[in-house]
Amino acid sequence: MSATAGTVYRIFAGLKKDPLGMAGFVLVSLIVFLAVFAAWLAPYDPLEVDVYNRLASPSFAHWLGTDQLGRDILSRVLYGGQVALRVSLLAISISMAVGLVLGMLAGFGPRWLDRVLVVAFDTVRSFPTIMFALAVVALTGPSLNTVIGVIIVTSIPVYARVVRTQTLALRERDFILAERAMGASTFRILRHHVLPNIIAPLFILASMDVPAVVGMEAGLSFLGLGVSPPTPSWGSILNDGYSYLRNSPWPIIAGGLPLIAVTLGFTFFGESLRDIFDPRLRRKDQ
Repeated sequence: MSATAGTVYRIFAGLKKDPLGMAGFVLVSLIVFLAVFAAWLAPYDPLEVDVYNRLASPSFAHWLGTDQLGRDILSRVLYGGQVALRVSLLAISISMAVGLVLGMLAGFGPRWLDRVLVVAFDTVRSFPTIMFALAVVALTGPSLNTVIGVIIVTSIPVYARVVRTQTLALRERDFILAERAMGASTFRILRHHVLPNIIAPLFILASMDVPAVVGMEAGLSFLGLGVSPPTPSWGSILNDGYSYLRNSPWPIIAGGLPLIAVTLGFTFFGESLRDIFDPRLRRKDQ
């Protein structure tokens, strides 16, 4: 059995023992499925306007009702999932990759480089994320790429600090010292010995960061600083629902439910992954 197959088997074996983890995995899989196949599952064009059926209640024709322009809310929620999935995947993958490199350099490199990088991490994290996002959007204008860029810049220090801590803990281990004594290069040590030991905690952190990233995108879109209309987004759906809450509660309900589902699904799944890969928690169960 390959290492990848063994890891997958280990994850599913752990999920079978954790009902909440399995529920989170099913919920995450459902969210990803609905977002990926939104074009085939959406009953209407999310941009199609039908003013004669504006703010309609749920029915067989419109399962979640319609918004103030008569657009089908279910279709907009499904397509909004694509925006959330794109933002979370791009932002988290890029910030995790950059944070991985910077964190290993800080933890395994010379002391002066570690100090410089730590100061840079602290400087970026010293700015409140929302205030930083508002300042950037005010300078560049609202767009999806701006939201992704802000999330990447503010997330890199988080991943880098985790990687740095793990690398510092590993650099004085016996097997690392033995490799260095045999003349192994720094690149070889980082690639073959440090990276395999820190990648699992990094993916656990990434899975639990998805709700925060999706919530940030939705919050900026709710404020009109994220995705530009009429592109469907869960945040813009919430904004429309808030504006017409006295006329119909369904838009704000439909916009809030996906955010709740994403938060619960990825939180349960991430906590289950942590229990599976954390050696100390495994020893407690044995």
